Amino acid sequence: MTRRKLSQTQIASIVILWIVLVVYILLYAEITAFTIITILMSGAFVLIPIYKSLKK
Repeated sequence: MTRRKLSQTQIASIVILWIVLVVYILLYAEITAFTIITILMSGAFVLIPIYKSLKK
């Protein structure tokens, strides 16, 4: 089963929500190596599918 391509509105919503979450974490959480690694991994989980959708 093939996935449908993400619309520009969906991509913008996902990216904005991810940025808001990261900013919230950076402002209010204790910054440790685990926090940074978690942010980087979440970025990969968010941005790789978006890149693949745009590439189609």
